[in-house]
Amino acid sequence: MKAHSSTYDTGAPGTRNLRPLRALVPFLWPYRRMMSLAVVALLVAAGATLSLPVAVRQMIDLGFSRANADSVDRYFLGLFGIAAILAVATAARYYFVTWLGERVVADIRSRVFDHMLSLSASFFESARTGEILSRLTTDTTVLQSVVGSGASVALRNVLLLVGGFSMLVITSPRLTGMIALAIPLVLLPLILFGRRVRHLSRLSQDRIADTSAIASEALGAIQIVQAYVSERWEAARFRAATESAFTTALRRLRARALLTAVAILVVFGSIVAVLWFGGTSVIEGRMSGGQLSQFVLYSVLTAGAFAALSEVWGEVQRAAGAMERISELLDTRPDIVDPPDPEAMPAGGGHIEVADVSFSYPSRPGQRALDGVSFAVQPGETVALVGASGAGKTTVFRLLLRFYDPDSGSIRLDGTLIDRARLGDVRERIGIVPQETVVFSASARENIRYGRPEATDDEVVAAARAALADEFIRPLAGGYDAHLGERGVRLSGGQRQRIAIARAILKNPPVLLLDEATSSLDAESERKVQEALDRLMEQRTTLIIAHRLATVVKADRIIVMDNGRVAATGTHAELLAQGGLYARLAELQFGHDAAPASRTG
Repeated sequence: MKAHSSTYDTGAPGTRNLRPLRALVPFLWPYRRMMSLAVVALLVAAGATLSLPVAVRQMIDLGFSRANADSVDRYFLGLFGIAAILAVATAARYYFVTWLGERVVADIRSRVFDHMLSLSASFFESARTGEILSRLTTDTTVLQSVVGSGASVALRNVLLLVGGFSMLVITSPRLTGMIALAIPLVLLPLILFGRRVRHLSRLSQDRIADTSAIASEALGAIQIVQAYVSERWEAARFRAATESAFTTALRRLRARALLTAVAILVVFGSIVAVLWFGGTSVIEGRMSGGQLSQFVLYSVLTAGAFAALSEVWGEVQRAAGAMERISELLDTRPDIVDPPDPEAMPAGGGHIEVADVSFSYPSRPGQRALDGVSFAVQPGETVALVGASGAGKTTVFRLLLRFYDPDSGSIRLDGTLIDRARLGDVRERIGIVPQETVVFSASARENIRYGRPEATDDEVVAAARAALADEFIRPLAGGYDAHLGERGVRLSGGQRQRIAIARAILKNPPVLLLDEATSSLDAESERKVQEALDRLMEQRTTLIIAHRLATVVKADRIIVMDNGRVAATGTHAELLAQGGLYARLAELQFGHDAAPASRTG
């Protein structure tokens, strides 16, 4: 029995540490050479910055005197040289670190999207598309700012803090000791408020994801929204989610602002007190003016570095929350995977065998969608599945495509158990024309070529002609290169169906699944689509789902499903003679004679 599970949780609380950022290491490691260059540039820039106060001290104590008047030019030239080195190193640091941030985030986005495509259908039963898109876009943007500029600023200020404090000790241990007394006063609010900022950052990102989910849902069904005059309701729902996100973000901003204010106040307050003491030392002759100037500059550098780190710390906390959310997606494992040692599928014509299959959807564990279903379809045979909504017809298709695995029983394709073969091998043998046709926001050529990406242009055109799609594609502005719009809005329902049929013809699979392919079309569109389907079905094993029995009366066999079970099997005439559910459905649709005048679809 297949166990369905998922580690995905949209509302899991975040941990209060930076451990989620460890997940960045595999993405950074391939670019260690670029990281090394960035570190070298960072060290040079920090070294140049830390050299400036020493140069200023030399100018004040040695340069500004008549005895060393000839050396003034040399001191100023040296100071300019340090500034030039600082400029070049800073520019190099910015380039290397920004490149690294852009590259790593691009890799993360690709990895997340690739992983999403591999997840099983059970994951998407509970996941919201807007939530996933938020993690793919908003959260990765947060990471980009930290891995790029944020990391650079943090490392730079760590070096300045350590180097500046070391030089403070060298310059005047006595004054440095006074500054050291203030450090605990700064660290305590940094730790306490940092945890608060981290938690609020996670909440803020969750609220932003809520707005993305609402917008995605409403815009994806814009015609329904407008048809039901629900624009105000949807706008109010989005506005409420936006206000909730703003309120949460405001709480985070307040915590960060308070953290920054407290840190800066304590640090600079301590510096003012120390400078007062240093000034009296110069007056009393215990320090030179240049020495005090050096100490002041190092104090400013150290205090500035500390203040910058207190601000960057909030961004790092936010990035940890973003990486935690992204890691949740990457850690989610698909339920349906290739077996460890997949069996090679033999060449075959599409023989299907479903044996005693029972299945319940993960989101509805107590409700059986299929209950002991068994049937077989011979190569080239056309079999129709009929029954009321919820009878299990679409579930059979989903199991054949191995979107799910049965809880019990087995499914074979050309003699091979589909759960013992590669997913790709199974799905490559199956083509599907769904009721809700998917047309991508691309050209007609690209939409048809989706069936077989390596197909030539001539093969694409041949498939379109066979599907009777060539007749409406050529008149489009741009012909086969015409953009069909999002979800194919430039096409009618029948035209979208013929694009889907052309896609299936190009794929040329031995097994074909037709899910209510003509149910929502007008009579003329249905006639053309059915003509294209007849061509597609030639010499293929075909399973048809249909509610309108007129579309399946000529099927080789009809399987009647009821409440997840096979209620009856036979031809149209045989099932009419047997009476039962099929006969009642036929009477409702065809009248008392229970026989259609002709095949209309």
